[in-house]
Amino acid sequence: MYKTNVYARFSKSASHFCGRPRTFMMAVALILFWVVTGPVFKFSDTWQLVINTGTTIITFLMVFLIQNTQNRDTEAIQIKLDELIRATKGAHNALLDLEELEDKSLMDFRQKYQSLAASAREALKSGTKDTGTPEP
Repeated sequence: MYKTNVYARFSKSASHFCGRPRTFMMAVALILFWVVTGPVFKFSDTWQLVINTGTTIITFLMVFLIQNTQNRDTEAIQIKLDELIRATKGAHNALLDLEELEDKSLMDFRQKYQSLAASAREALKSGTKDTGTPEP
């Protein structure tokens, strides 16, 4: 239904592949192989440079792949949460798309909800149920 770009498909596939236990074990095996070859190469600077360069390149590339996957997942979660707010009777539609607000506005919302939470906890102590909406 929806067409995704090549980079998005690649980053998702690469992230899934790299997150598997088998891939981790392959990385551990590679490191162990490198350690075992240390005496063969007399722990030379070149021997150390091989692992340093390899891990630096892999880490550098993985940061971008993982960040792309994380951004897509976060975006999808935000949309799903926005839909739940939109579809829930009594929910405040002003809470939709909060992640786009300036810090001051976000803090104002946070303080409002922290106050509501504190009031609800106090009500629980007196035996009142903690369900429903706080509006009359």
